[in-house]
Amino acid sequence: MTIRRTFWVNLILLTSLGVLHSCKRDKEQDPAPSDPISGPTPYVHDAPSWLLDSTGHVIQSPADNPMTLEGIALGRMLFYETALSDDYSMSCGSCHGQEDGFSDARQFSVGTDGSVGTRQAMSTFNLLWDNFLFWDGRAPSMEAQAFGPVTNPIEMRNTWPTVEDRLRNDAEYPALFERAFGSPGIDSVRVVKAIAQFERTLLSLNSRFDRYRYLGETTALTQSEIDGYRVFTREGHCVDCHMEPLFVSHGMRNNGLDLVHTDLGLGGVNNNPSHNGIFKVTTLRNIEVTAPYMHDGRFTTLEEVVDFYNEGVQLGSPNLDNHMIPWVIAGGNLGLSEQQKSDLVAFMKALTDDEFLTNPEFSDPN
Repeated sequence: MTIRRTFWVNLILLTSLGVLHSCKRDKEQDPAPSDPISGPTPYVHDAPSWLLDSTGHVIQSPADNPMTLEGIALGRMLFYETALSDDYSMSCGSCHGQEDGFSDARQFSVGTDGSVGTRQAMSTFNLLWDNFLFWDGRAPSMEAQAFGPVTNPIEMRNTWPTVEDRLRNDAEYPALFERAFGSPGIDSVRVVKAIAQFERTLLSLNSRFDRYRYLGETTALTQSEIDGYRVFTREGHCVDCHMEPLFVSHGMRNNGLDLVHTDLGLGGVNNNPSHNGIFKVTTLRNIEVTAPYMHDGRFTTLEEVVDFYNEGVQLGSPNLDNHMIPWVIAGGNLGLSEQQKSDLVAFMKALTDDEFLTNPEFSDPN
């Protein structure tokens, strides 16, 4: 089976660049190739000024994996490369679909041999600021996370030596890796570095809420959505764990899902009983398209999620997070009205970034 990507190969291998006046990516053009003498072309994120100027967020990549146009283009190819799986049937994109907010619309993803996972596939966007990944936080970086699915026996079921041999024996990948990293060689470390570079370009920051909140577009939200924003920040206590502007907190918490932890979460990683039932807090951006919800995908709609937080939190759950104190004070029932719940759902849907979900720069290049 061929794994050639002729169009992208030709694009990356072009050599007639001239002088680069800016390394900022033009959204209307494909990534430009590097000068064969100067090496890979540095990349600068085209992030909105309101994020960088007023929120204190800094965009940077690890010192040992600087982002380049060539590395990103290679990473995009590898993200959608089925040669990473044992039978050429799966890629990263198989369980992280762009139209689904780079998550999986299924409750649990299915491996190449039909094995079914036990956790819902997480979104892979806006991860620049995360310090750990997976629901249980076991991976400290995007590079570390990318190692896992390839060898996981219920996912791609492959070995890294097999993947490396396939890519080395391909007519085109060797040159692409050399262009991306400035020297010959293909190994697992370079594969995950390239994938991580591509994933770091997946920024979703252009929802109707952003245009309303940060760009002053007063007509961008309906009155119901504006009322829902009030519930989100006040009566619903959602903002306690899902903070603006990314609508996430970079911690791990037990939100009172269960009285008995059948999935130990972080506690299953570090064997600390006080961490049983603790899971990563996920972003609410694009939450409209990333169903099902929670680590085990138990809720299929946002209405079910809101009902849970309104009156279904298990106050007796071992290791219940301190952020759930408002629920303890309220006796487990926040008392939201049907209108408030409807407005809250409407607001969360206003966090959908349609441009991101359809941006051809993030899609399968084939």
